[in-house]
Amino acid sequence: MFKLMTLLTTLLLSLNVSMAKADQNITIIAPTSEVADGLDLYAVSELFKDSANLEQFEAELNNPEYGINNLDLDGNGEVDFIRVVEEIYNDSHLIILQAIIWEDEFHDVATIEIETSENNYSMHVQGNEVIYGSNYYIAPSHVHISNWPIMVWISRPVYRPYHSAYYWKSYPRWWQPHRPLLKNNYYARTHKYKKHNTFVVTKVARVNKVARVKYKPRTSGRVTKYVGHKKTIRPVNKNNTRVTKTTTKKVMVKQNTRPTKTSARKEVSRTSTNKNGHKTVVKTTKKTTKSKNVKVKNKKKDEKSDREQRN
Repeated sequence: MFKLMTLLTTLLLSLNVSMAKADQNITIIAPTSEVADGLDLYAVSELFKDSANLEQFEAELNNPEYGINNLDLDGNGEVDFIRVVEEIYNDSHLIILQAIIWEDEFHDVATIEIETSENNYSMHVQGNEVIYGSNYYIAPSHVHISNWPIMVWISRPVYRPYHSAYYWKSYPRWWQPHRPLLKNNYYARTHKYKKHNTFVVTKVARVNKVARVKYKPRTSGRVTKYVGHKKTIRPVNKNNTRVTKTTTKKVMVKQNTRPTKTSARKEVSRTSTNKNGHKTVVKTTKKTTKSKNVKVKNKKKDEKSDREQRN
């Protein structure tokens, strides 16, 4: 009995250690920017897989009814139109998703990179580093992608690369500027695409030859400023109203309170009467001392007193 208990304990300990090691090997890969929440590249990959060609893919990507494009890169409160541009080099295809930001100003959101050599097909979707961070890829999970309708389309012997005809203020008739969905509503809409388990999020690239394509990424200064902008959170009081705290510093200034004395001479005239009834006027000077911090008497009172003395 004791040996049996020891054996069970050993098995449980080894199982816990193996589970702990397995948990350590799990790495969570997520975009590094909140702006990336407006375009789920997993949903984009599923949409790409089911599209017949790139023109249909572009239309369904921007269709508000699908709701996959919820990206507002410049922060103007409206969803940006994403156009599709393709570059080809031999058997390598580079499909660029560009958000139209301003006149002649675009920002590459992601690239779909494909290699079609004989019967070996490989692809991945790479997010733009500014939005999704470095080494953020969506790749097929052990799926034969050569049977996808869009792969059959781009692998035709006579095939021309697709270039979107849309640009700033020149959009399809069905496209109207609209406000992006709330984050929870967007998650609920795109969650259905993740149930198929067709793709995985990885940090390892699946395609290498696409680097030969003469491609210069287009980035917008408006997007860089918006993505890198950090909002300052102000404190909220009990009434859920934002309060801005300002601090004031009182500075005490010492003033000289000692009175400064000033001296002045004042001429005073006095009238006297002798025994014979004759009046004589005697003038004298009187020295007075005043302080600057003492109020001077009103001029009217001085004039009144002088008049009384003269009389």
